[in-house]
Amino acid sequence: MAVVINGERLDLHQFIKVTRDEEQVVLGPDAIQRINDGHKVIKEIIVDGKTVYGVNTGFGKLSEKIISKSELSKLQENLLKSHACGVGNPFSKEVVRGVMLLRANALAKGYSGIRLCVVEQLIAYLNADILPIIPEQGSLGASGDLAPLSHMALPLIGLGEVHYQNKKMKTLDALKLVGLAPLEKLVAKEGLSLINGTQVMTSVGALTLYDALQLSKQVDVSGAMSLEALNGITDAFHPMVHQVRGHTGQIHSAENVLRLVEGSKNVTKQGELRVQDGYSLRCMAQVHGASKDALEYIREKVEIEMNAATDNPLVFDKDHVISGGNFHGQPMALAFDFLKIAVAEMASISERRIERLVNPHLSEGLPGFLVANAGLNSGFMIVQYSAASLVSENKVLAHPASVDSISSSANQEDHVSMGTIAARGARDILNNTKKVVAMEFLTAAQGLDLRKHQQLGKGVNEAYNVIREHIDPLVEDEWMYPMIQTAIDLVEKESILKEVEKAIGALL
Repeated sequence: MAVVINGERLDLHQFIKVTRDEEQVVLGPDAIQRINDGHKVIKEIIVDGKTVYGVNTGFGKLSEKIISKSELSKLQENLLKSHACGVGNPFSKEVVRGVMLLRANALAKGYSGIRLCVVEQLIAYLNADILPIIPEQGSLGASGDLAPLSHMALPLIGLGEVHYQNKKMKTLDALKLVGLAPLEKLVAKEGLSLINGTQVMTSVGALTLYDALQLSKQVDVSGAMSLEALNGITDAFHPMVHQVRGHTGQIHSAENVLRLVEGSKNVTKQGELRVQDGYSLRCMAQVHGASKDALEYIREKVEIEMNAATDNPLVFDKDHVISGGNFHGQPMALAFDFLKIAVAEMASISERRIERLVNPHLSEGLPGFLVANAGLNSGFMIVQYSAASLVSENKVLAHPASVDSISSSANQEDHVSMGTIAARGARDILNNTKKVVAMEFLTAAQGLDLRKHQQLGKGVNEAYNVIREHIDPLVEDEWMYPMIQTAIDLVEKESILKEVEKAIGALL
């Protein structure tokens, strides 16, 4: 079933349907009317000869330069060519699909002055899976994502390069294969309408956010496995403890842990083996929960931005074509810097639990580095090194991009957001964190085997079984890389999470 866009109701779930499940996109009838009304205003301005930024002027510091009517189409084409200055590796297919969807949805609000045929062309490319090649680097995140969005827009007029049928090719070659023709030209304001916006940072950030929400469930599972492997104390997860503090994410994480270890004969009560656990176990719900709450805040901001008008100028009516700053990425830059921190902390506490499992001074009787005949065998020693390396890398990446600004366009654009850099940093931190959580799963399963565990909790048992279906216990030293990669694959495909939720009969 197609996703209908009108600039008002797109959400994260629909976004994932289009970007990953490749659902078709259609314009809602109300959006069509609004787009036509907005373009009518631009036509009236041109007829009247009124000077309006972006319609018949230059751009940025060149905004005082008036452009003749005969050159308005060339102005828009030149804008796309000159601004397509991205560098670096191309964005992934799903990111580009997200960029196209979000830009079409923003244009569907009707405040851009663009012709309906341009929006329809963008959607036609998306539905045909003709995806512009968009380099990752080059956006300051104010005046929108100018450089990457220019790479998105050029193919609409037959220029630039696209990805189609798993091949990089010239745009015109791809269009011939599907029987589409490029737009003959762009008219007043249309080039600017295509590139003034935050859709690149929002696409990268939205995909990262979705995966982070899923990972926040998986880290509850890996943490519960470690709790059992270390004979952890469940009193710290008692509902009364979390209700009196009141944070939703914390309450939810504590509930998850208790659900996962329900029926376990490995966990303990305070005073049975020891009075209390280290913080990476005892404060698991507080730390995981804080990340959960952060992710929900970020989700709210992302879904607002998905349906935002980010053009400049904005076309309200003939008397109100207003030059403002909705293209400025600061709302997303701050949100994605927060996303970096929230995800990095999942890795940080997960790695600390790995350390407790491998350290014979902290592991409550488990053999050092989780292997027999330690010394001859190093066991899981370097698994912890690798996890620690990723956590340290995350700390560097978590430095906020939004606190930086470099003036551009001859100081006309003297404060920028760096929001796309923030989003890309969040994506990289997420990828590192998936690896750390995978290592915790692998390490905790080994700990459970060496503990000669009794009955496992209902959820932990299912997680353990999935791991052992794919990875054998370590008896003596062997090549660790394939084991780690298999665990990472289980995390990335959410294989453990899906089976655990089936086993406990609830979503985490």
